[in-house]
Amino acid sequence: MLYELIGVVRPGRGINEIKDITKTTGNIVLSRGGVIRGITNWGTFLLPKPARKQGAIYNQGHYFILRFDSSAQTQHAVRRTLGLDPRMIRYSVVKMGSKLEEIADVAGKAEWESQRTT
Repeated sequence: MLYELIGVVRPGRGINEIKDITKTTGNIVLSRGGVIRGITNWGTFLLPKPARKQGAIYNQGHYFILRFDSSAQTQHAVRRTLGLDPRMIRYSVVKMGSKLEEIADVAGKAEWESQRTT
């Protein structure tokens, strides 16, 4: 199954935190027989609403996307690990498809598409 992880990390700590989190997550996926399709760094953006994590309130977060193929059990292990990581503000894992026809053309890189209304 193809999953897309959208992660939001504390801002201002540098790209090394993102690298460390994606490395840890990638190792979980790879050690359980999964495949990493791609990692995309979106940068720092305002959060839709302030988020409270471990006593701190965050208005901004550093976003990244990780696309991976794995089993449902691996996806649960990734969610459990990220939920315990104090550097993560928020995360969401979305199943993008499970049939080859649905996921064959999905690229590893998730481009930012701004929707502008005129």
